[in-house]
Amino acid sequence: MSQPSPRIRPGGFRELGPVGWAAARLGARVTGSRDVHLFSTLGHARRLFPAWLAYSGMMMPFGVLSRKDTELVILRVAHLRGSAYERAHHERIGRRVGLGDDEVARTLEDPTTAGWDDRRRALLCAVDELVRTKDLTDPTWLALAAHLDESELVGFVQLVAQYDGLATSLHVLRVQLDERR
Repeated sequence: MSQPSPRIRPGGFRELGPVGWAAARLGARVTGSRDVHLFSTLGHARRLFPAWLAYSGMMMPFGVLSRKDTELVILRVAHLRGSAYERAHHERIGRRVGLGDDEVARTLEDPTTAGWDDRRRALLCAVDELVRTKDLTDPTWLALAAHLDESELVGFVQLVAQYDGLATSLHVLRVQLDERR
C-alpha cells in the first residue's frame, strides 16, 4: 500500500538551517537511514525545532522511566494511533534496548490479556485509557501509582502526551517512512 504524499517535503540545509540539517544528518547516520524524515520535516519550523528536539530527548532516551518501559509505552501509543512511522522507528529502538520480539509483538495486543507482569500491565492499560480518553480514571491512576513514584507518574503522562501529539503531527504532515541505507 502506498503512502499519501507528504504535505511538507523533507528539507535540506536551505529549508532547515544548520541545526535542523545537522540533526537530520546525525539522525540518519545513527538510524542507518538515508534521512530522518521526522527531523527534516519538523525542522522547517526552525525556531521550534531545537526546543522540540531537546524536549523529545528528555522524554526518550533520557526520561524518568526505564528504557524498556519507555519503549513499550511508545510502541503502544504508536499502535493505538496507527502511526507506522513511530512504530517502525521504535520497534528498532526497543530491540536495541533489550526488548524481545515477543514483547514488541505483545504491544499490539490488549494489555489486559497479553501476559504482562503487573507493572507493565498497569503502564500499558493506562496508555490505552489516556490515548482514548485523554484522562485516567481513579482506579487506573491507583494501579499505575502502585508501581511509579511521583516523578515517574508525571513523566509517564508527559511521555504518552508527547508521543500521542507526535503521532498527530506525523499523520497530518503525512511524514513518509524513512528509507534504510
